[in-house]
Amino acid sequence: MSAPSVSDQPLALSGGIRTVDDQQPHAHTLGVLAGRIVGLDATVEDLPARTVLDCGGATVVPGFGDAHNHMAWFGQSLTELDLSTATTLSQVYDAVARRAAGLPADAWIIGSGYDDTVMGGHPHRAELDRAAGGRPVWLKHRSGHMCAVGSEILRRAGVLDGTADAPEGGVVVRDGDGAPTGLLQERAQALVTDLVMPYPVADLADALGRAAEVYAAEGLTHVVEAGIGLGLIGRSPVEAAAYQLARERGTLRTRVELMVAADNLHALRAHADDGITTGIDLGLRSGFGDDRLRLGPMKIWLDGSLIGRTAAVSEPLCGHDHAGGVYQNSPEEMHRLVVEAHRAGWRVAAHAIGDSAVDLALDAFAEAQRVLPRPDVRHRVEHSGVVRPDQLDRYAELGAVPVPQPRFLYEVGDSMSAGLGPERTVWMYRHRSFLERGIRVPGSSDRPVAPGAPLLGMQSMVERLSRAGTVLAPDERVTAEQALRAYTIDAAWASHDEDRRGSITPGKYADFVILSDDPVLADSTRIGAIDVLATFVAGECVHGADALGDPASLDGPLPMAGTARQHARSHS
Repeated sequence: MSAPSVSDQPLALSGGIRTVDDQQPHAHTLGVLAGRIVGLDATVEDLPARTVLDCGGATVVPGFGDAHNHMAWFGQSLTELDLSTATTLSQVYDAVARRAAGLPADAWIIGSGYDDTVMGGHPHRAELDRAAGGRPVWLKHRSGHMCAVGSEILRRAGVLDGTADAPEGGVVVRDGDGAPTGLLQERAQALVTDLVMPYPVADLADALGRAAEVYAAEGLTHVVEAGIGLGLIGRSPVEAAAYQLARERGTLRTRVELMVAADNLHALRAHADDGITTGIDLGLRSGFGDDRLRLGPMKIWLDGSLIGRTAAVSEPLCGHDHAGGVYQNSPEEMHRLVVEAHRAGWRVAAHAIGDSAVDLALDAFAEAQRVLPRPDVRHRVEHSGVVRPDQLDRYAELGAVPVPQPRFLYEVGDSMSAGLGPERTVWMYRHRSFLERGIRVPGSSDRPVAPGAPLLGMQSMVERLSRAGTVLAPDERVTAEQALRAYTIDAAWASHDEDRRGSITPGKYADFVILSDDPVLADSTRIGAIDVLATFVAGECVHGADALGDPASLDGPLPMAGTARQHARSHS
């Protein structure tokens, strides 16, 4: 029989502990038993423990949460051609040519992460054809809201011969002569994905394992997957099975909450008293599952992206002659679906970038509560990219949760600000304005659209610096302590989990991270560079285990370098 895991044994941990619990903000000793926190300081320090970790000068904080990420998408991108560092179109074409060299004539070349705002334009299908020797080429924009493809894919999709039309909510971009350029926006991407999806469950589970390894190394103990199944970014109609398989394999190192894309909902036959007319089979809804893997909100995409200039805004973006944007479906239909999902017991996560899309989300939430009051339901507005001053109070009145992505400010903030202009830049990816109204803001990344390390996100919350060094909407900056709360207790709160995780509190899950420095006290320019020495989920080390070594044979404090050995001492 194998030795029991740390999570099954009494464990004590000593060091500088920042609990994010207002009742006891700081501690020096933490006790863990059976995956739960059993006490702090005097209540546990004299009790026997099988394993004792002396953290020395390191800092212990609650495990980090990411309230909006795309785990399968990120995991797949780790094996694709990385275009995230390309600054010119020539670099993209050269990278495609290098990947094509030696490949069979029918091999697909798939790349991800390119940014037209950095390169000055999108890849053109004629140049992709030349670089790839006519092979199928599919390059995914970093936003996930568009892609560039070669002629062979357009031919297979029926675009070149005119047998295929762009789906509603999608655009096949054409030049002045009416010829497709190879750029597919929003739901027009289905013309490509229909050729390759669904992906095998085993392949998706592999991708999730790759992603989970990165997440654990960054201190993430809980993530929300923002849209599975059918829909804009879904990988398979049976995508949840991939998460189950990864869990069975033992490679799903974080707790995961799955948003079900609205495309998966359909008419249901239930008793009239149930009020359920729309949902997924068996009436499953938000909350089904357990503490490791469960269903979260229903995810509905309302508009496009600010990066791609397809966000639904009330006033034209700079350089555009008209307002509007790309709605993923008719506003009336999307409004109806939000209300029906609410009636069926779902929490709703509405993707809304532009202020017009935010209006649509808030109006639908208000109607849903009028039809069927559900106190403290915590419907969410994913991204909340452009929020007018008059909309702030509506969030508070409706109890709506804004889910902005702070690292966008550094990665693509300059482009977003240019599109909005100086008057609206102050409305962009707000934080402090929400907090001042008593609205909690969870930390999130939208990875792989932007890097997902929580410490990088915290740094951007505090600094709001763009890549060009501009402070974007300085009045929206928050303190380092507020940033830490966003990625811990506030991320837990957004998922109705604040009683189970998000702080180092007796009775909660033993999810915690050991850091080389205190992110609240560190200089703001260094927050993102703090080392994650070890990550624990339910008292089990999911990152840093190699450094732990054999607790029975080691003693001494935890070293401060992220690559150093972690020492421990053991007694009974």
